[in-house]
Amino acid sequence: MRRPMVAGNWKMNGTRASVAELIESFRRQAVPAVVEIAVFPSCVHVSQVLSALDGSDVSVGAQDCALQSGFGALTGEVSAEQLADIGCEWVLVGHSERRLVLGETDEVVSQKFAAVQAGGLKPVLCLGETLEERKAGKTLEVVGRQLGRVLDDHGVEAFRSAVVAYEPVWAIGSGLTATPEQAQEVHAAIRAQLACRDRSIAEGVRLLYGGSVKADNAAELFAMADIDGGLVGGASLKADEFGAICRAAGN
Repeated sequence: MRRPMVAGNWKMNGTRASVAELIESFRRQAVPAVVEIAVFPSCVHVSQVLSALDGSDVSVGAQDCALQSGFGALTGEVSAEQLADIGCEWVLVGHSERRLVLGETDEVVSQKFAAVQAGGLKPVLCLGETLEERKAGKTLEVVGRQLGRVLDDHGVEAFRSAVVAYEPVWAIGSGLTATPEQAQEVHAAIRAQLACRDRSIAEGVRLLYGGSVKADNAAELFAMADIDGGLVGGASLKADEFGAICRAAGN
């Protein structure tokens, strides 16, 4: 049985004071032990969050890493090995904001996926279509292409230590949310694409939904057969809201 997971992507938010307050508030939340919880602070707050969560069951990840492994002359970049050295366990890969705003291609995303695993960390591979692509009926084509690039480059075995997050671009930060049925259709297609390579691995991979996940829609989304939790944006910056989403995943 797949363990449910809720991950909070804090994006480019927070100060040392607000991060300390958020963590303190969240640690007072009652959350089910069955749910794996991870938070992804901005790079400048990772060490602070790791220290504040020491001794808890909440893991910490980074929002990005360099596509090159190891160490070297690459000004401004942080490698997966460096993130592992300070205690990170996860890295987000291919978030739509990286793809659309910063121009990361499927090729770059695939390289980062490999770099994360080479550094001893686990990737959360983000996939999703724009509103124009959905209106054109290309959702499954786009998501299949994004996933297929990583599968072709690294093989299905790489997904034994990875999580996949479906985040429709049109639902991120917009207040719009895919219906449970829309989300389930895409999650089922992702699992089927993995199953074409290896059914056992496909059954074990956790698939998260992201895109305006809130306390009042989480339970309905998480009840779908192929949705194993959520990658949460804005709601993860509110301890009460994030705690309620974690509890929904536990149910």
